Amino acid sequence: MAGKVSYWLLKTEPDCFSIADLKAQPKQTTYWDGVRNYQARNMLRDDIKEGDRVLFYHSNAKPPGVAGTAIVVKAGYPDFTAFDPHDQHYDPKSRADEPTWYMVDIKFESAFPELVSLDDMKAVKSLAEMEVLRRGSRLSVQPVRKSEFETVLKLAEQKQKK
Repeated sequence: MAGKVSYWLLKTEPDCFSIADLKAQPKQTTYWDGVRNYQARNMLRDDIKEGDRVLFYHSNAKPPGVAGTAIVVKAGYPDFTAFDPHDQHYDPKSRADEPTWYMVDIKFESAFPELVSLDDMKAVKSLAEMEVLRRGSRLSVQPVRKSEFETVLKLAEQKQKK
């Protein structure tokens, strides 16, 4: 693991795959598959590297928010679920010799005792420019500044102390 660490937010619906599901995986590690947006795909393919840190975000939840953290343990590689006609993420246009979609492997790092909700983050001025807080921001893979990552960790810590 060489180079500068980058920070990311990965969105998932907790009824499909939650932070608890990640923690329950063998070696607490899984592949992050099924991303079918070109901009998010490009980040998975080109930008996310081994050792990068992840905010694990529960979307489409009540309330939505950051549930914990993970670490990238394998940089982008072809999303093999796109090649399997029996997989829900199958894409007949993606071919093994010319893959369209990519994924990374992540490992559980921590689960927050209490979710850091979207409203919690909106209340913090230093997070005002965070991508997840922008109106209409729907990408499931988003870059996060180091300062934003650290602020979310501090919010989680503060909530635990209450």
